[in-house]
Amino acid sequence: MPAWAQNGRTPALSAGAVLLLDPQGNVLFAKNAEEEHAPASLVKLMTLYLAYEDLDAGRVEWEEPITTSLKASRTPRYRIGLRAGEVVPFGILLEGVAIASANDAAVAVAEHLAGDEESFVARMNAKAHELGLAATRFANPHGLPDPGQRSTARDLAALTDHLLHDHPGVRTILGGKTFIYRGRVYSRRVPPLIEAGGIQAFKTGFTNEAGYNLAVAAWLEGQRFLGIVLGSPTRGLSFLDAQRLIRYGLVKSGLEPPAENRRPSLPPRKRGTRG
Repeated sequence: MPAWAQNGRTPALSAGAVLLLDPQGNVLFAKNAEEEHAPASLVKLMTLYLAYEDLDAGRVEWEEPITTSLKASRTPRYRIGLRAGEVVPFGILLEGVAIASANDAAVAVAEHLAGDEESFVARMNAKAHELGLAATRFANPHGLPDPGQRSTARDLAALTDHLLHDHPGVRTILGGKTFIYRGRVYSRRVPPLIEAGGIQAFKTGFTNEAGYNLAVAAWLEGQRFLGIVLGSPTRGLSFLDAQRLIRYGLVKSGLEPPAENRRPSLPPRKRGTRG
């Protein structure tokens, strides 16, 4: 397993491409940040951006009932099992997109906001152009493999930054661990190292083509660090890469001392004894 330089030196990471931004948007660490990758479910960050854009503009409501189409119900895994003709609140679909990474929910959102999936994808690409994501091309709203769908760590960092800045309400679901649909509890298995690393908002993605992708944001003392991890060989290593990136950023920014400068914590004093 690759080791992280505890003294704040360059972290050793397993991912094919990574990027870390400090609170001012400056690059603290980059590895193949301009290299094209399959984004997998990080595509859903744009789906969420457009959904929250319409929510904030009043064009759709959180509790608005959405009727599931046959196409949405047949979208392959991962899914929450939407049934054709089923009516689901818009907000539940967004939680399905963010927390369960549900492809059927992403299609249902896209069809409701744009009339059909193709029109929504055109809107995704138009927004990508507007946000300056020059290396990004979207082909669907969920991230299933498509040769025409590509992005870079740099573009995905910019997209995540815009999403969190322009629509801060999204933090509630990007930081969520569970939601309930049709009586079933959908949970994200969050490794303890993510919580220990201070990460409060994240989106995962995986396909055989892409490997394990991750977008993370961590806040400390009101300041936000943002990291993108693309192409890790395992899910666990993608989270480990993210934690190492964030800790590297904290050390480089002076918000956390290097490991050798930290005072070891004293063992807890037993009741009835003196230190």
